[in-house]
Amino acid sequence: MAQWISILIAMILVNNYVLAQFLGICPFLGVSKKLDSAVGMGVAVIFVMVLATAATWPIMQILNDWEIAYLQTIVFILIIAALVQFVEMVLKKFIPSLHKALGVYLPLITTNCAVLGVCINNIDAGYNYGLALINSLGAGIGFLLAMVIFSGMRSKLEGNTDIPAPFQGVPITMTAAALLSLAFMGFGGLV
Repeated sequence: MAQWISILIAMILVNNYVLAQFLGICPFLGVSKKLDSAVGMGVAVIFVMVLATAATWPIMQILNDWEIAYLQTIVFILIIAALVQFVEMVLKKFIPSLHKALGVYLPLITTNCAVLGVCINNIDAGYNYGLALINSLGAGIGFLLAMVIFSGMRSKLEGNTDIPAPFQGVPITMTAAALLSLAFMGFGGLV
């Protein structure tokens, strides 16, 4: 149990995929303009990360048994793409407003390197099935946390007239993202 908590804290705060490992930057910057879209994307990524790990971990064992582990990346991408299509169909049917708000970014979860990264890192770390699922859950929660915090920062910056003209838009967004990343570096020795 202590190991589970340690992994969760490490993945949420210390080894945050967006702010420490710089994976998943595209949706982090693209969907964080509005809080509801950021939360929706974060929850979708958590769901896909955990399901992708649940599917890829046992398949990796099969790939190892058949001595074709070199196909890992291709197989993982195909599994993630299928899961994203499943999530998109569920959202379209049950939560059409969120499906519309996420727009083009929902299919981009397929190419979100954070989802692929967590699957590969779980294998590389040698986690058993349970720890791999906990690691994926923590990585997804960390992604959601980064999205929500950054969405709040962007909402404060959006209407701010004190920002000089050359820094408005992308420059201030990148600066805010860098400052948020630096803030998370303070958790470095926590776990």
